[in-house]
Amino acid sequence: MNAATAPLPAAVRGRFPSLEQTTHLAACSIAPRSSDMDQALTTMLDDLARPGFWGAAEEQVSDARCRFARLIGAEVDQAAILPNVSIAAHQAVSGLRWRRRRDLLTTTAEFPGVAHVWLAQEKRGARVRWCGTPTGRVTSADYLHAITTDTALVSVPAVTHRDATRLNIRRIADAAHAAGATVIVDAYQAAGVIPLHVDALRCDYLLAGTGKYLLGLPGLAFLYARHPKESTPALTGWFGRCDPHALDPTRLDFPTHARRFETGTPSVAAAYTAVAGLSLIENLNLAAVRTHTQRLLACAADRLTAQGEIVHLPPTPDERGAHLALIEPHAWAMAAWLDNHGITVAPRRNVIRLATHAYTSDSDIDALCDAIAVYRVKSRTRTPIGASR
Repeated sequence: MNAATAPLPAAVRGRFPSLEQTTHLAACSIAPRSSDMDQALTTMLDDLARPGFWGAAEEQVSDARCRFARLIGAEVDQAAILPNVSIAAHQAVSGLRWRRRRDLLTTTAEFPGVAHVWLAQEKRGARVRWCGTPTGRVTSADYLHAITTDTALVSVPAVTHRDATRLNIRRIADAAHAAGATVIVDAYQAAGVIPLHVDALRCDYLLAGTGKYLLGLPGLAFLYARHPKESTPALTGWFGRCDPHALDPTRLDFPTHARRFETGTPSVAAAYTAVAGLSLIENLNLAAVRTHTQRLLACAADRLTAQGEIVHLPPTPDERGAHLALIEPHAWAMAAWLDNHGITVAPRRNVIRLATHAYTSDSDIDALCDAIAVYRVKSRTRTPIGASR
């Protein structure tokens, strides 16, 4: 029985020996350490000790690019590797011209690392328009009502980073295209834990990164471009040339494939671990992973609510990502206390994010809920560890 058919979490939990000592519910922020990651880093150090290291490193970069393209149903020539999603977003938008259409539609639920790139486009003539509530919640209907004939670009997160709201990308993309707009999707909170196929999503660009649900390290991001040769980025580097190894400082050419968006040398350690994480993800049935995570989230929400906690979980499974948000005004203090008790979570302002993945078990949810109950008792009698910020 392989990982794609074996029941979860047993199929993969053994690949994460660190989970024997800790409960990791923070994949929406950082992936847990795995034996695959350890082996990838060992391989990198072994390669570094031998001649031909740069050739070996470039093979890892190429392998990561191919595996990501396969994961999202794209051609490898539609995928580029970049240092992070902010640069990936910049590469996608920098080739646009804000002339007859000037509106860039985004949401208050957008991750700042992407939203700030959009705000920077105002100097180039864009008008940033926001949908969603001032507190950072958004629905697919908010997007559908906000798209107009003045909209040039629609930026939509596949899953929102704070509240894990999963948006209907296909409906939004269809509406945007009907109005003549380009669609870019930030899939960082979805890739690796939700099945994704760019043809089904109908997006023009898609961003993702390796440091969360793709089970790698931070330092590597991916950019999918449906028609890469139609855009020339403003930022470039030697990896973005037709033949990088020509090393010609006097010639600036751009290949027709998505590597035209690439810049300089990627993080080598992140490339090695990206291949390890993507290999692990490839061996999973992501539809089964989604069923598994949704069951765990529902159980966690039910138990925490019964304990008197306030949680935000979108009303239907189709509208949910792989984490839930526990409302907590002293989020950083609670997170520090939980960390000291062997439970890793992902705090944000006024919320604790509790993320699940293929390796998450029922006992992890039990440990979390038990610990929060103890924390509430202790916090009524003394100041919790840490400070609210």
